[in-house]
Amino acid sequence: MLYRSMKKANSRLSILGFGCMRLPMKENGQIDELHATKMLRYAIDKGVNYVDTAYIYHNNESEPFVGRALQDGYREKVNLATKLPSWMIKSREDMDKYLNEQLKRLQTDHIDFYLVHGLMRQFWDKLRPLKVTEFLDDAINDGRIGYAGFSFHDELGLFKEIVDAYDWDFCQIQYNFMDEGYQAGTEGLKYAAGKGLGIVVMEPLRGGMLSKEIPAIGDTWKSAPVTRSPTEWALRWVWNHPEVTVVLSGMSDWEQVVENIAYANKGVSDSLSQTELDLFERVKAEYGKRMKVPCTGCKYCMPCPSGVSIPECFELYNTACMFDAPEVAKFNYNIVLGGMLSGKPEFASQCQECGECLEKCPQKLPIRDRLKEVVKYFGK
Repeated sequence: MLYRSMKKANSRLSILGFGCMRLPMKENGQIDELHATKMLRYAIDKGVNYVDTAYIYHNNESEPFVGRALQDGYREKVNLATKLPSWMIKSREDMDKYLNEQLKRLQTDHIDFYLVHGLMRQFWDKLRPLKVTEFLDDAINDGRIGYAGFSFHDELGLFKEIVDAYDWDFCQIQYNFMDEGYQAGTEGLKYAAGKGLGIVVMEPLRGGMLSKEIPAIGDTWKSAPVTRSPTEWALRWVWNHPEVTVVLSGMSDWEQVVENIAYANKGVSDSLSQTELDLFERVKAEYGKRMKVPCTGCKYCMPCPSGVSIPECFELYNTACMFDAPEVAKFNYNIVLGGMLSGKPEFASQCQECGECLEKCPQKLPIRDRLKEVVKYFGK
């Protein structure tokens, strides 16, 4: 196992982190605890020392599972990370309430890496007046947490604003070779690293979509001078960035654990040749050919009078088609546009065909017709 360090954290962290959001499941929808415990402990025995969970993962059962799985001396072998559920916070007192509950659920007296979960504009604007940064300072000072960070799901401008608002130790962003310009992206990665923050990467495989065997994509990978699986290519691309400290993988079966650990033994930064880096551009071009709606995400069409999140609808539709992953995309469609985080539904089926968006779109896309395609694909 290879290890990297964060500038502000006195810890050597495995470049592969074990994400506990996609643990193996039983048919009844519960975590397969026996299987998951064996997987997690095997990974730790092989050198993985960063374990990431959150309050809401697996219907609030991930943290209790991790607490049980890290018994028998395993807690002392890892850096444990979990997250304050931002959208559930109503007061400063709530922050302490949830953290103290998480300590009990995880059966520990401290959390090594504690994140403010899933920051977007509405959560950040709510938490700042509630003095979330003072809460983090207090929790560090009294020893309940070791290092303070945040995970992020919004646009680059807000990301920089948050980075500059507090003396963060680290941040967690979505990053992979298809998402260089998405959310924080490469610019945000370098901005945070330049400020001394450690970088933890989530979704290096886009929820497993970059691991799927798609003929045209597979043929492109096979043209490389070395043989690697799509998963290894994707992980190696992220590890190639020296700014990245830990790459999280939500492993759900034994084979994924074994393979990812093997890949992590080769994840040296700046180790990919220019020929190999050029290959990623060819792969991205092949994925691009599978795109259904050439929407640039400029958002000139917004706001929609009917509440439709037009660019997001097209992004999720394109994702489903590009990566041949309808089930993952449909799940994300319902989560992202169903109002679970924003508080309001933004589905394509809400379109009233007023035509206002047609006048604003610089690409002159037939938005109403394409939204009907989205409805047909995802359902109402």
